[in-house]
Amino acid sequence: MLSGIRQRVLPNHQMRSLENLTDDLDLSSGDTGAKRSAFWTMLGLSAVIAACGVLTNSTATVIGAMIIAPLSTPIMGIALGAVQRRRSGAISYVLLGSLLVTVVGIAFSLVLPGSYDLLSNDQITSRTSPGVLDLVSALATGFAGAVALARKDVAAVLPGVAIAISLVPPLVVVGVCLGQGSGWLALGALVLFLSNLFALVFAGMVVFASLGYGSDPTRVVQSARRAYVMVAVLLVAVFLPLAANTTLTLLLNTWTGRVKNAADAWLSGDKGASVTSVDAQSRTIYVHVRTPEDLPPIDELLADLKGQIPDGIPIVVDATRGQRIAAGTVGE
Repeated sequence: MLSGIRQRVLPNHQMRSLENLTDDLDLSSGDTGAKRSAFWTMLGLSAVIAACGVLTNSTATVIGAMIIAPLSTPIMGIALGAVQRRRSGAISYVLLGSLLVTVVGIAFSLVLPGSYDLLSNDQITSRTSPGVLDLVSALATGFAGAVALARKDVAAVLPGVAIAISLVPPLVVVGVCLGQGSGWLALGALVLFLSNLFALVFAGMVVFASLGYGSDPTRVVQSARRAYVMVAVLLVAVFLPLAANTTLTLLLNTWTGRVKNAADAWLSGDKGASVTSVDAQSRTIYVHVRTPEDLPPIDELLADLKGQIPDGIPIVVDATRGQRIAAGTVGE
């Protein structure tokens, strides 16, 4: 059954040779000078483009950086080297390349004003709070990329794979957040990068091993098993914080929904007053209100929220008339 599925996914006549695949993924073979020059040049330019896109909150610019970024090449090289059970210099390229991109992010963060709010930038917030779905997406993208590399006829999908997998932008965000002294945000972006990295390696190892690219064709099954064992532990290590963050996000969505309902009831007696939005940032729930008159007593809102959300969560009411009113903390 598995062999039948493999034949449907990658027919033998469309399968690339091991020599061609190695030449594409191993930066230490063939014309190494040209390969390394292209890798570092493209990676440096990609980091600069990604930093500009992140700081200007430009999705199109960030996508451009994703397409250019060559980091996926040595990452897939790690997968192929592991399947062949040989030492590969791909790991050093990934480590040094990641350091370079992070340093570029730190350098660009120096141009930001001291009052810059990182959480107001969608390109940053979207990469500092990864969840389980990010890991699932990375795994699917990794399998797509490995199959595309192994087939002769679907190389055209590789730009799409580059866009779907996020490698350089999270590292830039790590640098920007470190440069601004936001360690927790930097950690979130680093977890996103690591989850994508391990997912790519895992998917690549499974695909390459199942296709017989191992050093000993008679031990393909053993190579596949090693692929699962070697990277599964790393995937689990990444999965745990992603699962915890996903759970926290679901809880925050539940709590913000309850705050929204309580705030609507709180303003129901004031003509023209309305709650425009409720969001959570850094353990604080913000209630954004539009009102032509003075707000009702804040204590009424806090009393309504008693038992609806955990005690100790700060609530801030942000009025559109220009004043910000700190409502206090539920349970105090």
